[in-house]
Amino acid sequence: MAQAAYAPEPPPDGGADVRPTGPSFDVLRWRDEPWTAQLALDLLPETNGPKVEVLSGSVIVTPHAGYDHQDAELDLAYLLKQAARKAKLWLYLEANVVSGDDLFIPDIVVLKVPGGGRTTMDIRHAILLGEVMSPGNRRKDIIDRPREYGAVGVPFFLRVDLRNRIPTIALYELTDGEYRPVAAAAAGSRFVMREPFEFSVDPGDLLGEEAPLEDDTPHET
Repeated sequence: MAQAAYAPEPPPDGGADVRPTGPSFDVLRWRDEPWTAQLALDLLPETNGPKVEVLSGSVIVTPHAGYDHQDAELDLAYLLKQAARKAKLWLYLEANVVSGDDLFIPDIVVLKVPGGGRTTMDIRHAILLGEVMSPGNRRKDIIDRPREYGAVGVPFFLRVDLRNRIPTIALYELTDGEYRPVAAAAAGSRFVMREPFEFSVDPGDLLGEEAPLEDDTPHET
């Protein structure tokens, strides 16, 4: 579950308050002032591990989601990327998007301009942001992120729900300041969207085979 990550700890009794001199996650232990996207980019190291975002002055750390999430995210991004390029749009997976002092890392990022050579892109370049829902982050993906993305004018929001291993995909378009559904489908039917580029897929194709049951029988050595 996502959680605020900074919680200052005093140094041990009699110990010195040794603070990092370069990018380090140790800074999360002692910094208690509000965070900004730029501070996080300056003070925290790049990571291929958990997502590290900034929202309303707090650093938010989100562990990697389960295997279904990874499966759906990778397959969907691969298919969407090909369709987006035909429309001269650029798709990225879990890329840094800056909105004022906030730093978001959406699962799917579609930009109107290429992001090559950049570490971050301003959210004004985003035409679609997408989230693959995880059990521990349902409020974030259903309520919080659409509200945050819509508030700054991102035209389209894509949501993938994997609940009960029956994938569904829904596309929303920003209309009068709110996201309104324009296309949706569940596994076994066809999800079809026309904007911001043409794309279709059976949501059921986004998940692989289910994991085998755990074998608790001790193995011979």
